Order: sequence, then C-alpha cells, then structure tokens
Amino acid sequence: MKKGKIEKTAAKEPVKLDIPENEIWTYQIEGLQEPHIEKGREHSLGKRLGVVLTLLVAIGLSIYFSVRAVHKDTYEYKALDDGTYELVKYSNPGEVTQLTVDYVDGDPTKPVTVLHEYFLNCDEKLLEVTLGKDITQIDGKSFYSCWALRNIHVDPANPAYCDIDGVLFTKDLKTVICYPIDHDAYLREVKGYAEEPEWWGEDYTEQYIADIMTYRLPAETETIGMLAFNYAALADVTMPEGVKSIETMAFFRCSALRNIYSFRGDEIYASLPEGLETIGSDAFSYDQSLTYIYLPASVTSIGHHAFWDSVYKDSGEIKGLAEINTALDHDQFKDQVETGDQWKPEYDYMLFKKKVPMNYSAERMALDAAT
Repeated sequence: MKKGKIEKTAAKEPVKLDIPENEIWTYQIEGLQEPHIEKGREHSLGKRLGVVLTLLVAIGLSIYFSVRAVHKDTYEYKALDDGTYELVKYSNPGEVTQLTVDYVDGDPTKPVTVLHEYFLNCDEKLLEVTLGKDITQIDGKSFYSCWALRNIHVDPANPAYCDIDGVLFTKDLKTVICYPIDHDAYLREVKGYAEEPEWWGEDYTEQYIADIMTYRLPAETETIGMLAFNYAALADVTMPEGVKSIETMAFFRCSALRNIYSFRGDEIYASLPEGLETIGSDAFSYDQSLTYIYLPASVTSIGHHAFWDSVYKDSGEIKGLAEINTALDHDQFKDQVETGDQWKPEYDYMLFKKKVPMNYSAERMALDAAT
C-alpha cells in the first residue's frame, strides 16, 4: 500500500476590502453593535455618573447593614408575650463606659422589662449602668464579674427597683441586689482619695476603712442577694437583725472582709444577725480576713462550701476563721441545721485536711472584743 502524497499549497494573500470607515458598520455580522466610529460621546458622562451613583448606593447599603450587624452583636433581645423585651446579652463593642437600659433601639414602644442572667458577663470597661423605669425583673447574676462597674442607677419612676448612691436594691429595700465590684473607686473619687492603697487588711488606715471600706445595710433589708457583694473591697459590713437570708456567693472572695456586725435599733453586735435562717453555698468562700463568726440559734440551713478556704496556715500558724461559734448545742445543731458538703473551712494538717472546730453553746462576742 502506497502512502499518499501531501501537497504543499502557497499561502493565500489576505483579502482587502475597499470600504470607507464610516460605512464599515453596514458590513457587520448580524447582532453586533454598531461601532462608534466618528460618533459623539454625548452619553458617556451620564453613564459614568450612573456607575458612581451605583457605587455610592452599594457602599451606603454596606455601611447600613454593617452597623445593623454590629448592633445585633452588641444587644441581644428576646420578645416577651406581653409585648415587652428581655435584654439577654450586651457585648461591649470596645470602650463603652456608660450604658442605659430602657428601650430596644431607643423605641419607647419597645420597653425592656427583664434583665437576663449574665446579660453583662465579665465586662471590664463599663463604669456606670442606668436602668429604665420599666424594668421589673433582674436576675441575681445579671451583673456577673463586671470588674470596673462603679455604680448602678435606677430611674426614680421605676416601681420595682431603686439605688442608694449607686448600690442596687428592690424598691422596698428588702433585698440588696448588687454592690458594684469597683464601687470603692467611686467612693475614693467623691471622698478625695487619690488612688487605691497598695496594701491590704490591717495595714489600711482606720480612716480609710471608715470612709471607703465600711457598709451599713438599710434597716428594711431582709435578703442579701446572690453575688450581691462578691469581690467587694469591704472590711466591715453591718446588717440589720431582720436579715433572714444570705444567698449563694453573697460575699464570695471579699478578701478584705474582717468584721460582720448586726444591729437592732441603736445596738450593734459582733455576729451574724439574730433571725438569720439561711446561709447560701459559697456565701463567705475565700474570705480569709474573717477571724470570727457567730451563728445565731435561728439558722436552719448552711449551703455547701459556705465558709470554704476562709482559714489558712502561715508559717505554721492558723489564721483566718479558726473556729465556728454557734448558739446551739451539739444536738440542737445536728437536729436543726441542714448543712451542705464541706461547709466548714479546712486547713492543711500534716498529710490531710482538718476541719475547723465548732464551738457549741457559745455566747456572742462583745463588740469591743471584735474590734
């Protein structure tokens, strides 16, 4: 079988059409746009303006939706059945120090009535919070670990809550809800102290303690709420003998707290108040400056770890809360008082932990001995 020949052909010369440029569009392929040969540009400016306007609108919409997104991330609300709203979460976008909680997006037709637990969570920037007149429900954990918070103010028209110089109470003063963690910074400012001392405990001057680290609850108070004084820089706290409940973590990590007093009329005692019934879990945990506690005969319940780690050893010496005093005798205490796990403080003793002893049938210490 023979292979066929492959013949080479000469390259063809390009075809040249003698067509005037202003008529070439008449020879275009059907469907193609007429070329702009020798035509004016009267529409080009309008088109460019249209492009610019389109870009401006796009940028504006982008900014709008970005702001909406940031706002949504900052405030999280929940609509309630009665047409009001619960503030579930506030996330500080950066350097906000003043916060007012009253309406959703400033709309008076959308009042906030409920503050969710942990709606503020470990905020380190907020100094002041103002609550509107419509708020009727505040969870005890609403202001959890707000390290810089100095004051909580309440609209005087609020029927459920009020504040006394920045400390949050129910309107009837029966429950203290929140003593802001950094309230002492506010007190230093208004009382002329330049800054916080760098020392702790007994090294504070008595005048500084009296001015900044002493707090007396109103006579109407019956409940010290959950986390009410947690981390507070307080040395001496005086509460009325009408207090019936000290709730969970009420004085958690009040490391400078050295004295708890109670009062009835003009009389002051060195003890928890007569009439107290309940001490919540971790109520006085890690309060190592305490040296004396007296439980009145009215106590019926002590939660777990109520006085945990409030005693310690320093160079072999036991310091802090070295014993628990109670008005009840051993059998009465056993029968009457319900106690949670590890409610008593413990300290290292050789190779194991030793609970502090109970001093039963004790008499209340005289006030001058406590001070």
